[in-house]
Amino acid sequence: MISKNLTIRQVSSLTGISKSSIQRIMNHEISPTADTLELLAKGLKVHITDLFDSPYK
Repeated sequence: MISKNLTIRQVSSLTGISKSSIQRIMNHEISPTADTLELLAKGLKVHITDLFDSPYK
């Protein structure tokens, strides 16, 4: 995954996703939906594929 050195609060502010949801995604407690991934990509100004860490790129 990309690194922009942002706090959870900053990511929440940029994306409109709650801090608790972001924390749960980061802790692998929940998987983000496609809509959530889209909000993250838009808020962080990255391509949605940049959010994936996979050997199958």
